[in-house]
Amino acid sequence: MQIGPHTLKNNLIVAPMAGVTDRPFRQLCKAMGAGMAVSEMVSSNSLLWGSEKTRRRANHDGEVEPISVQIAGSDPQMMAEAARYNVERGAQIIDINMGCPARKICNVMAGSALLQDESLVARILDAVVGAVNVPVTLKIRTGWDREHKNAMNILKLAEDCGIQALAMHGRTRACGYSGNAEYDTIAAVKAAAHIPVIANGDITTPEKARFVLEYTGADAVMIGRAAQGRPWIFREIEYFLKTGAHLPQPEVAEIHQVLRAHLEDHYAFYGEYSGVRIARKHISWYTKGLAGSASFRHAMNQLQSSTEQVAAIDRFFDELAAQGQRLTYTEEELAA
Repeated sequence: MQIGPHTLKNNLIVAPMAGVTDRPFRQLCKAMGAGMAVSEMVSSNSLLWGSEKTRRRANHDGEVEPISVQIAGSDPQMMAEAARYNVERGAQIIDINMGCPARKICNVMAGSALLQDESLVARILDAVVGAVNVPVTLKIRTGWDREHKNAMNILKLAEDCGIQALAMHGRTRACGYSGNAEYDTIAAVKAAAHIPVIANGDITTPEKARFVLEYTGADAVMIGRAAQGRPWIFREIEYFLKTGAHLPQPEVAEIHQVLRAHLEDHYAFYGEYSGVRIARKHISWYTKGLAGSASFRHAMNQLQSSTEQVAAIDRFFDELAAQGQRLTYTEEELAA
């Protein structure tokens, strides 16, 4: 998988997820097999660049290359300036967000709402590509609703403007995350494309990753929600694609070890107050599918310090290890 001058080690990519794909999470996913990870989106509004949140999102200290940063907005010149701002801070690939279905993003005519205005799409792509000397990629949905699937038109605009890879989620903006992703549109776009196409949406297992790659002909798959609390999904998929066999699911001791390492990096990155509060969702994801996890998560959400969190995690996993527990997921949990 090639994006500009960057050769990825495989074709497994971590999807950008607001509030999730921070530097500690990206680093962990890369260590566990992902070929690339795209950052959570950075606003193109320069008034926000001095905020603590934006400074953290532009922090790539020690991050494994290539460093891909997603920007979001609807004004071409502001998007161009945001691209330059992030390249100056270490971004090696700029990704443009035209895929987010969140209401607060679409209400300001950003994210997937942009798909309604192809002229504006072209102006944004042209401005961003012209502003930086690094590859620019684009993430979209199949269209803004089922009656207006214009991904093929967006592909043509992207190629004409110099976009170097296109990621597509197999739902429309109107679908949000409901229903099932469809891959026919991705397959049609890939068949017409002259740039790499990355398939995204409902890729939760090694078998599903292989199916999507084969069905769509896509150059890579992008995995989002299925990696939350399961960063080892990338090594599982990579192994399955190479061998056709399954790695065993991680033992409780390894989940404990991975979670502890993740939290150590997480607390250092966010500091005590924010780190404790943001960690709660990650801890919840890691423990899903383990015996007694519901009551553990309820108690965990009451704890106010990193020391208390780590101690509770150690007790929980020590008890599981003593019982010989192993991680198991139901089909419903994998699809959630």
